[in-house]
Amino acid sequence: MTLEELEEIVATRAGASPDESWTAKLLAKGPEKAAEKFGEEAVEAIIEAVRGDRDRLTSEAADVLFHLLVMLKARDVPLSAVMAELARRQGRSGLSEKASRKEG
Repeated sequence: MTLEELEEIVATRAGASPDESWTAKLLAKGPEKAAEKFGEEAVEAIIEAVRGDRDRLTSEAADVLFHLLVMLKARDVPLSAVMAELARRQGRSGLSEKASRKEG
């Protein structure tokens, strides 16, 4: 499965009834709740990375990717915009790219 395919699944589920779809239910609670859930999943992935449990980290990483796409959907940010930003950064060292960002 690609991230683009996962984005399509999120979009399809977003149109379902909140009584029948976790994604629709989460989106119905608003972008802030989607962001909160993404943060929870990210913390769980961090915990498993620190513990060194590869299987649990794999599972949590899947949750992180899914909930990232839900959060983006909640704010109408297409995955293509994120990918375009990554492409824009291609060819620059991570250190110089980070230094070029505005602080704030």
